[in-house]
Amino acid sequence: MAETAWSTDTGEAVYRSRDPVRNLRLRVHLQRITSSNFLRYQPAAQPGKDLIDLATFRPHPTASGHRSEEEEEEEVVIGWQEKLFSQFEVDLYRNEAACQSPLDHQYRQEILKLEDSGGRKNRRIFTYTDSDRYTNVEEHCQKMTTAAREVPSFLVERMANVRRRRQDRRGMEGGILKSRIVTWEPSEEFVRNNHVINTPLQTMYIMADLGPYGKLGYKKYEHVLCTLKVDSNGVITVKPDFTGLKGPYRIETEGEKQELWKFTVDNASSLAQPEEEEREQRVFKDLYGRHKEYLSSLVGTDFEMVSGLFLVFLVSAQGYEYDNLYVHFFVELPTTNWSSPAFQQLSGITQTCATKSLGMDKVAYFSYPFTFEASFLHEDEAADALPEWPVLYCEVLSLDFWQRCRVEGYGAVVLPATPGLHTLTVPTWRPMELGTVAELRRFFIGGSLELEDLSYVRIPGTFKGERLSRFGFRAETTGSVTFRLHCLQQSRAFMESSFLRKKMRSVLDRLEGFSQQSSVHNVLEAFRRARRRMQEARESLPQDLVSPSGTMVS
Repeated sequence: MAETAWSTDTGEAVYRSRDPVRNLRLRVHLQRITSSNFLRYQPAAQPGKDLIDLATFRPHPTASGHRSEEEEEEEVVIGWQEKLFSQFEVDLYRNEAACQSPLDHQYRQEILKLEDSGGRKNRRIFTYTDSDRYTNVEEHCQKMTTAAREVPSFLVERMANVRRRRQDRRGMEGGILKSRIVTWEPSEEFVRNNHVINTPLQTMYIMADLGPYGKLGYKKYEHVLCTLKVDSNGVITVKPDFTGLKGPYRIETEGEKQELWKFTVDNASSLAQPEEEEREQRVFKDLYGRHKEYLSSLVGTDFEMVSGLFLVFLVSAQGYEYDNLYVHFFVELPTTNWSSPAFQQLSGITQTCATKSLGMDKVAYFSYPFTFEASFLHEDEAADALPEWPVLYCEVLSLDFWQRCRVEGYGAVVLPATPGLHTLTVPTWRPMELGTVAELRRFFIGGSLELEDLSYVRIPGTFKGERLSRFGFRAETTGSVTFRLHCLQQSRAFMESSFLRKKMRSVLDRLEGFSQQSSVHNVLEAFRRARRRMQEARESLPQDLVSPSGTMVS
């Protein structure tokens, strides 16, 4: 059988870890594929074709078990930001005259210690850390596209000097901002250190020197095996991805003697022990608990009110006589115990919307958003006290070609007392006059009867009596308006403390009782309307069909 196929997916993979990045370990395996054992990595012959399986030419190992120098193989376990020197760096830093920066002198001392202890353990695999010059050059020369002859644009050239670095790596000049807000003559180093285009990153490159045997230490033979990037949020970017169950990656060198190399990258980090995981969970739980207590101390416990945030979408209006509709609406807060911020607008007017036919009706889709916030402070602790809830009033009007307005209907609805998503359909009506003259005037002139006080749709705010009489008032049923409400409520009663829940439970019970009272009121109102219709139908019948007691004669 042929060996495992090559992995061609060299794209980057993104991981997230809560563990410290210093615990990251990678196992990198590099092997040269020579002309003899290259046959083992050819794809298998397709069935049905007269091809010879090249795996039959697998070379037999020698009796001594020795590999030739051409069949080099190396495996290294590398930690995060662990420095492995290449042959080029060893030859460079041996010369003290080549050391210019403090980092160069530090590398020189480390190389001398390695030589005293027997030399470096790695041969071809080495690393470039976040502090090396290669990281800066690679960021500066990074291409934006896959084109072979890419011409950098002006933006690319300007952004090449903007480096994403950790905040603690900035120079001393960056601290000037603490005492001086504006820097009138910033230097280039100041601009580079203080322009952060994204979350600060740390970068590490795992490299390989793929030069011929005996010619190691040349820059032209250096190839990138893997790129690691870690930000302050624990996001780890690996390019290419860990090999895992996939096949090895391949590298083909250029030149007169082309060679083929394979390499794998695996996660070799040690797993945490169960005791360590349990201890970590306890630490996180304690940390979150302290943070919760800190937030609670900022909020305090001196509030008793129920705050509500209402996001209202005026969706559509349908069933009206004329076209080009717009809606004037406002929210009325009860006079007792309710308040809203001074800057809060409790009214609005939609855009003019043309209707479209939907079945037998004409519908105008507004999709008009409206948001307001209100607070309820319950001071009356009596058991029978039910809180009043805000009311949404709407007035539908139409606009004709001559910019004349007509009232199409009035409506009102009590806002829901429970949080969540609610869709409400508000039926509307309009005042009317008897006779054809009023309708002709409405059609040709545009005038119509209007309510002076929109709260008359329900119970006017100025009404102080026990019974509201509307005897003699004539109205006509028109269309309906659809609202979609997103209600959000917050209260101290929602906190997890048991004594606070008990203290505010009476408010929630009253809110629930208010909802039940509203349902009972709707049922009684429907019963009254049915009884009124039966009375009107009985009065319209001939007198000989009705008995003196008021019942119909069979």
